[in-house]
Amino acid sequence: MSNPAESRFRPHRWMRSLAGPLFGAACLLATFSGVVVLVVLLASILLAAIQGKPDNPWYAIGPNLRELWGLLSALIVNRQSSNPALAGFRIGIVGSLWLLGLVALIGIPVGIAAGVYLEEYAPPGRLRRVVQTNIANLAGVPSIVYGILGLALFVRGMGFRPLALGSCLLAGALTLGLLILPIIVITTQEAIRTVPVSLRQAALALGATRWQMVSGHVLPAALPGILTGTILGLSRAIGETAPLLMVGAAGALRRLPTGPLDRYSALPVEIYNYAKEPGREFQTVAAGGIVILVVLLLSMNGIAILIRDRFRRYQ
Repeated sequence: MSNPAESRFRPHRWMRSLAGPLFGAACLLATFSGVVVLVVLLASILLAAIQGKPDNPWYAIGPNLRELWGLLSALIVNRQSSNPALAGFRIGIVGSLWLLGLVALIGIPVGIAAGVYLEEYAPPGRLRRVVQTNIANLAGVPSIVYGILGLALFVRGMGFRPLALGSCLLAGALTLGLLILPIIVITTQEAIRTVPVSLRQAALALGATRWQMVSGHVLPAALPGILTGTILGLSRAIGETAPLLMVGAAGALRRLPTGPLDRYSALPVEIYNYAKEPGREFQTVAAGGIVILVVLLLSMNGIAILIRDRFRRYQ
């Protein structure tokens, strides 16, 4: 006697056997498409930066790499100039490093502390759900909105002159800190959720306080994920242009910033300004700046991977 359930699902067996390979092929195609687009984009940027000479075709790898190295070395040393032969990104690179340090000092402690509180200390209830929902929504807000907020809140001080910072490094860093704050909070919470509940119960059973449990057991176990999320958040901050334009980052600056209250420029802002110029030589300069920015971002992502692997190794 045949099983009724088996006879019911028998007509759909061929669909299930076909759906698996089709889904796997679709995922492979999507991954391959993303890789191809990325490779084409990077190759077009490199070709625009190299701008091969008649005796130096695009497929001459060695000479083109030497030419690219010479271009990047000059762009790192030179300041912004109206002459493309003398143009560079020295002011923007220094300003971006200043921003990176200030954003790390402002955003990382606040974001991690907020994530720990929401996950370990905040009592469950409607207020926590509302705060959690708003943080998730803020992570998807366009960066230009944060620029408008930074302009009103930090640059102009909401109309109160004593609170207005003006177009200085600190205002830009506070704006970018707000930009990455939801990302750090969410990644901190996700990293804490990966810690087994048994670890918390064992620490509390041995007489540890909640603070001792969180600081001595939960945070060290979640540290790889937290550090990875914070570095990726900083990578997003250093590549933003729209918020810095809104809060008054200088398009052209001749003096290096020496403190948080100085005027500044940033690498993405200077790339944007060079890219607007009509001359082909300026397009080469802008492409070289993009290469510098991409190398900086890839270096930060590589550091995040190394930190995550090192801490996982010692756990």
